[in-house]
Amino acid sequence: MGFLSRLFGRRVPEAAPSEHAVIAHLKLSDEEFGTGDQRASIQELSSQLEQSIAEAAAGEFDGDEFGAGRCTLYMYGRDADLLFAAVEQQLRASPHATGGFVIKRSGSASDPCATEVRIEL
Repeated sequence: MGFLSRLFGRRVPEAAPSEHAVIAHLKLSDEEFGTGDQRASIQELSSQLEQSIAEAAAGEFDGDEFGAGRCTLYMYGRDADLLFAAVEQQLRASPHATGGFVIKRSGSASDPCATEVRIEL
């Protein structure tokens, strides 16, 4: 241990904030990637969700994934409830919500104590 470390103590790194998540699963019209119109509409929805999350300072919209008849939207923040509140209205109003659901996870994916709640859209 160096002189300054002994004098001032070793600095303890701050713990990273818990990474809560809202993961939306939207059903597409086919068993693959949906139609071009669906993908364009979901991209527009994604932009709206990103804006709502930013306005609420609730976290970030991390992207989407298309395939196997579903589109998955990934959103992360410090508080899953706050994050879901920021996007719930737009998700439920979307024509893509039919047959879809959200997983709201409180805690990081690697945390065995994290809780997950499934919310039907």
